[in-house]
Amino acid sequence: PAEVLEGSGRATFSVIGDIMGPALQNLDRLLEMPFGCGEQNMVQFAPNIFILQYLNKTKQLDPEIEDKALNFLRTGYQRQLFFKHDDGSYSAFGKADNQSNTWLTAFVARSFGQASSHIYIDKNHVHSALLWLQKHQLPSGCFQSVGKLFNNDLKVWLKITGFGFLSQDTMLDNALHCLKNVSLDKTNLYVKALMAYVFTLTKDMEMREQLLDMLEKETGRLLLFRRLQVLEIMTVREESSLIEIVAYILLAHVSKPDLAPNDASVSKLVHWLSSQRNAFGGFASTQDTVVSLQALAQYAALIPQEIRDVKVTVKSKETSPLEFHVHAKNKLVLHQASLLAVPGIYTVQATGSGCVYVQTTLYYNTPPPKPEDVFILDVETVPRECEGVRKEIDIHVSVSYVGARGTSNMALVEVEMLSGFIPVRSSLEEVRHFPLTLPEEMKIYFPEVLGETSLKLNISVEQDVEVQNLKAATVHVYDYYKPGEISLT
Repeated sequence: PAEVLEGSGRATFSVIGDIMGPALQNLDRLLEMPFGCGEQNMVQFAPNIFILQYLNKTKQLDPEIEDKALNFLRTGYQRQLFFKHDDGSYSAFGKADNQSNTWLTAFVARSFGQASSHIYIDKNHVHSALLWLQKHQLPSGCFQSVGKLFNNDLKVWLKITGFGFLSQDTMLDNALHCLKNVSLDKTNLYVKALMAYVFTLTKDMEMREQLLDMLEKETGRLLLFRRLQVLEIMTVREESSLIEIVAYILLAHVSKPDLAPNDASVSKLVHWLSSQRNAFGGFASTQDTVVSLQALAQYAALIPQEIRDVKVTVKSKETSPLEFHVHAKNKLVLHQASLLAVPGIYTVQATGSGCVYVQTTLYYNTPPPKPEDVFILDVETVPRECEGVRKEIDIHVSVSYVGARGTSNMALVEVEMLSGFIPVRSSLEEVRHFPLTLPEEMKIYFPEVLGETSLKLNISVEQDVEVQNLKAATVHVYDYYKPGEISLT
């Protein structure tokens, strides 16, 4: 990019003998966000299930990877129970919420059911969630949308509850009746891709083929334009949605029992999806990472990936060649080396028998981007100026949203503590959602920030340890699902 700081570029070349390798090496780095609420916890919980399923099926489960994934599952399971209501449903902040959440309850029921093959899951948690969902299924077969979904990009899931109705026969039959009444001509690509996956799972091949034919024409043009950079100005949100669409189409293909290993259309989807990965094996956002890992794991488990001995050579006129040897015993080991000439032109040659996954990763620094002016943040301290030592300070925070959407997703207000100061807990009773407090920084989650009103937050902090030469502390607010939408003071 033109805005790269001169001299900051560096690059690596990596080779691994398994298409799931990058994800396996970075399980704890795929989704670099705080474990805030029940919604965020679950989108970090699910990928571990898909990876364990894949490794078990391909008989290459390494004890170290297994321990890591199982530990993540156990931790996520216990954490999710904090967000359960007495009626068996779930919401982002549990009993602190006035309402349960349809989508999250369905997601939990499905994920807990899948995870029960790997860790202990109390069946009552799954059963009670399904009973709650059943009570909210309408006569049409559709599900009543209950509760606030804090990532607005996920709202379409509520239309077909892709994670929920695949669990019980009666609920499934009624939900399929709802889906079959959807007008395909008025449905966007995202919903069509989800429906293609659902009808594949339910073995309705007529509906599946109709949807896949429509999707092939529409996404084919879209991916062509993307490759030709006609759509170069796609936002991160649009890029993430396109990744999800392709992942669901791939799931629809690989969920068919008689998939041919040499299916060209499937290979194209896998190739494109793999090329969208970031340096850690994940994708653009939490949600597209969950779906894409599931799709790639199912594909990799179906397609034989025998490897005997593959030699990969990377050549450049400016540097000495790099050589990598991958064989059956080290196929899950990430082989990586730095590319010394950046920018530079490199050629890659592979010889031998087998399939390997290669990736180049470019790292560079850019000037700090100008934040989008979507939040207005006002912070006032009482007293405004201190004469002498103050043992207690009041902080008044006001936040409003002025972005194009009219309302934000879930927003985080992070109040950095002055050195030696801690929050006065009694002053936080008015804050409804308060899942995480650290001594040096306080994070407060808000379901949303509306454009017409301001959120008011009054916090008192008190000195716990006397510190000399205090430095200024900051307060900032950002959209959890769009961290680029930030305001700082």
